[in-house]
Amino acid sequence: MIRSVVRGSGAALPRRIMKNADFEGMVETSDEWIVQRTGIRQRHVAADDETTASLGEAAARAALESAGLTAADIDLIVLATSTPNNTFPATAVEIQNRLGMHHGFAFDMQAVCSGFVYAVATADLYIRGGLARRVLVIGSETFSRILDWNDRSTCVLFGDGAGALVLEAGEGAGSITDRGVLAASLRSDGTHKDKLFVDGGPSTTGTVGHLRMEGREVFKHAVGMITDVIEATFSQAGITAADLDWFVPHQANKRIIDASAKKLGIAEQKVVVTVDLHGNTSAASVPLALSVAVADGRIKKGDLVLLEAMGGGFTWGAVLVRW
Repeated sequence: MIRSVVRGSGAALPRRIMKNADFEGMVETSDEWIVQRTGIRQRHVAADDETTASLGEAAARAALESAGLTAADIDLIVLATSTPNNTFPATAVEIQNRLGMHHGFAFDMQAVCSGFVYAVATADLYIRGGLARRVLVIGSETFSRILDWNDRSTCVLFGDGAGALVLEAGEGAGSITDRGVLAASLRSDGTHKDKLFVDGGPSTTGTVGHLRMEGREVFKHAVGMITDVIEATFSQAGITAADLDWFVPHQANKRIIDASAKKLGIAEQKVVVTVDLHGNTSAASVPLALSVAVADGRIKKGDLVLLEAMGGGFTWGAVLVRW
């Protein structure tokens, strides 16, 4: 059978690093307060000349270089983002043009923090369906553009950045030992919309708006939803937590990551954590964490890796990949 095999990965971060102490003169908070509640110590914030498209392009180029490929080898670009450069066209098309790619097709995917997981699952379907052989999957965000910098409950949580994977069609035997995407489970439930949303949009207010969140409500639902979708993915693949080499969760909150891993029985040493370095970068969160673990040698060819995310909507999902 056809499998979607990871050929390369890459990442890009804005130049500016904003540490927790930098917020102390802006809102009523402290480094200790932020670290204790979230695990975040710093985040990257985009300058005026750094956008979702430019960061996505840089991550894409890094992933292509890692794969030993060029844009000419790519058939499809799927960009996960909630902060596009324009309402339309899709920012994926702008990245396609920046890469000098004038063939194939490109589109954006909007599932907020779950966007990259959704995008990997979608790219896998295009590859297995024969509509693309090689797909560039990107998560790129500039959430600093939609933050209310006077709201201490949200402005300290988010950062900007981008990450990318190159997926390529490969042959597999149809077993758990195959390399590539092995299983995926996606969910959404719109009844939770008002718990995490942006209070603006073209069809409602005609403005961009700001991010709003009921933090306690999000936390209350997060662990249960994450556990549900991961167990469904384990069931599809016929594995247990003990079979995993690495767990790469959405980097939103260290307490949620720890609680989810504990409930699922995933050993602490198998969990990739970068929330302290990047904050919550929404759809860029999982590929940024992946890029760190690949670069430092933790994730290696043949490793069984679980990706997971939850975002506004609510949306949530998991993808199991043999690296």
